[in-house]
Amino acid sequence: MALQDIVEKTVTGFGYDLVEIERSAGGLLRVTIDIPWQPGVEQFVTVEDCEKVTRQLQFVLEVDGIEYKRLEVSSPGIDRPLRHQRDFERFEGSVIDITLKAPMGAAGQGQVNANRKKFRGTLERVAPVVAPAEGAQASAAGWQIVWSDEPAPKPGQRVSKKRVPAPLQALGFTLDELRDARLAPIVSFKGRSTKGLTEDDGGAES
Repeated sequence: MALQDIVEKTVTGFGYDLVEIERSAGGLLRVTIDIPWQPGVEQFVTVEDCEKVTRQLQFVLEVDGIEYKRLEVSSPGIDRPLRHQRDFERFEGSVIDITLKAPMGAAGQGQVNANRKKFRGTLERVAPVVAPAEGAQASAAGWQIVWSDEPAPKPGQRVSKKRVPAPLQALGFTLDELRDARLAPIVSFKGRSTKGLTEDDGGAES
């Protein structure tokens, strides 16, 4: 059985979501887990959760002969990857970073470079298109990010009320078009500016 399958089966067996698996130099195997999301309910992975999964993974990986030197199980950090539809639903309204599989090409409009692949903006849901004729299927709801290329004001800088803000830009996408999507690692002195995460930057870890 492949490493991905072994780890995912173990993690989900305890009732957690598998967020990411990483193999690093020096034999480190890093596994990131999370509590399954329920709308309106925020729960966070604890140290006890990580320790429980760590003990079981150590046993399972030894039985299956998976080689590694050190195992690290932790909760997601501020740059949490977004992989599934439910991840995008959970973090709607958050600032995210996305990388497209292919450049925009002819789809580039306005000030956006047609060869650009990486974008940062606020995640928004795009309403489904109503079917044009009876019996036809409506297209599924999609996603877009919205941003402005206007630089953020520096601390203490006074912004004129007469200043015309830069126009907002939007890029629609489907999950199949993404190579990578993550919460933008933005931290302020008031805590995280990305919703859905705790004030602790590192999260729980074992």
